[in-house]
Amino acid sequence: MSRSLIAALAAGSLLAAGLAAPASAATGAGREPRVVSDVTLPAPDLAAFQPGIVTDSRGVKLGGVGSGLYPADRPGEYWMVTDRGPNGEPKIDGEKRRTFPVPAFAPAIVRVAVRHGTARIVRAIPLRKSDGTPISGLSNQAGHDETPYTWDGRTQLPYDPNGLDTEDIVTDGRGGFWLVDEYSPSLVHVGADGRILARYVPKGLGLTGAGYPVHETLPAVFGTRQQNRGLEAVGLSPAERALYVAIQSPLANPDKKTGKASSVARILRVDLRTGRPTGEWAYRMEDAAAFDPAAEQGDMKISALTVLRPGRLLLQERTDAVARLYTVDLRGASDLLGGPHDDPATTPSLEASLPANVRVATKSLAVDLAAIPGLPGKIEGVALLDRRTIAVANDNDFGLGTFGPDGRLIDSGVTSRILTIRLPRPLL
Repeated sequence: MSRSLIAALAAGSLLAAGLAAPASAATGAGREPRVVSDVTLPAPDLAAFQPGIVTDSRGVKLGGVGSGLYPADRPGEYWMVTDRGPNGEPKIDGEKRRTFPVPAFAPAIVRVAVRHGTARIVRAIPLRKSDGTPISGLSNQAGHDETPYTWDGRTQLPYDPNGLDTEDIVTDGRGGFWLVDEYSPSLVHVGADGRILARYVPKGLGLTGAGYPVHETLPAVFGTRQQNRGLEAVGLSPAERALYVAIQSPLANPDKKTGKASSVARILRVDLRTGRPTGEWAYRMEDAAAFDPAAEQGDMKISALTVLRPGRLLLQERTDAVARLYTVDLRGASDLLGGPHDDPATTPSLEASLPANVRVATKSLAVDLAAIPGLPGKIEGVALLDRRTIAVANDNDFGLGTFGPDGRLIDSGVTSRILTIRLPRPLL
């Protein structure tokens, strides 16, 4: 548990977060979760947000910061992280193509302060290579990642081995951060100034040309992640000196069709000092038909994770429209690390057919976010503030709607928000 979270618990919940609770919430009279704060984040033009990095924003404003949410060391403040930047997937000549309207954008860590019903950006830290130059959010490797294109999908962009599609965030207790990335997928250690200290990727990935240290420590099978479904959630366990990370959706193991149909995801524990895994477990996701009748199984995702205590997690499952939090217990589950299911050549794969001797993690519903009125769609960031208070943030995809004939964005109007929710019962 982080020092900031411990401080919040000791100080007594909402007051420690700089918020004021309604009387019914403070006394525990309410029986349902309720929103006690709802703020909209500033959205400066990307050229103003990253001067010297972005020269032409095409009218795109800051967004995507809800990909991660973590309490900072001051009440009412949060660390957040953008994803790879504005991107789209238009169909060009019958083919879907991954577009990057602002390819110079550097994924960034953002510190946000919430005070008196408003939010402001306190600090922005672009991610950088070892030499201090900014990275991009572009695809890394031909054959492993999607081909990157310009805003209109007509011109191919170069691959960038430094590029990151960052998602969740925690602090490292020394001024730096740990992030997860969807491309490799990878676990990324970042210094206080945004320089990437190390990137931990699956064995056999063969990523070359990066301007920072890359280490192949994660199980090789994680390299079979579905496109845009890599590592999405990270939680810190100081007691174990470890991180817990979760794959967003079942691996495409042995193929994409299997991954889309599967409900078996994976959770990994990684040693903070070495970046090497120390445990791996199977996690069964909810059935999409019951979870969100408008969704297919391939739409189910894991987007946030908090460590409650060693082996006990608070984990979010979602579609774009529905989100729920579950308490997860790994202690009775089978540890898969180093076994046959870490080898992509094993048949049948874990994703295709769960063996009878593999015990999955147990889980129980903790908070039905979908039942709380007024919450936005695509909730990706979740932070535990105290035993009965959580904060959530949405990913607004940088407001990407369509582009006019002049190549300027016609904004979707979806804003980035942080909502604080008081629960009727404690999570711990």
